[in-house]
Amino acid sequence: MSRITLENAPAASQPLLAQVHHAFGATPNMFKAVAHSPAALQSMWAAFGALGSKGTLGAKLGEQIAVAVANRNRCEYCLAAHTVLGQNAGATAGEMSAAQVGESSDPRTAAALAFALKVVEQRAQVTDADVAQLRQAGFADEQVVEIIAHVALNVFTNYINVALDVPVDFPAVSFK
Repeated sequence: MSRITLENAPAASQPLLAQVHHAFGATPNMFKAVAHSPAALQSMWAAFGALGSKGTLGAKLGEQIAVAVANRNRCEYCLAAHTVLGQNAGATAGEMSAAQVGESSDPRTAAALAFALKVVEQRAQVTDADVAQLRQAGFADEQVVEIIAHVALNVFTNYINVALDVPVDFPAVSFK
């Protein structure tokens, strides 16, 4: 049971919740929880929009990063949600399952996932060699920054969902 009500969001959050509802066809519980702070909701929704529509990584890789981060942070909500979103973005169930533990048969994706997990595990204390490995895999500076941005956004949403015990409203996925 959620540690925060999922009802009665402030009026200032209602226009953004309407956008979320339009985008998903429903209003996921995570957004209902975050909506108690119009500023937090605006920040989160803007970040999803910017990385999703203006980012250069692509939706599939963004979702693979999200499941890797969710699995590492033990966030049931984000693991379930991003598995569905990843499959909607063209990933197979097998690709999303492998991404949970930072694996991919695609070397470029594998490099991005390994870097993302290193950022999480080492609290961003990465090395020149870590960034060089991304460049060798074909990532430009813009994409290195976007990988870190995806990690940061997903850490935020993981923490919201875990700390507030937000009820999962997507099909459950097991941790690896």
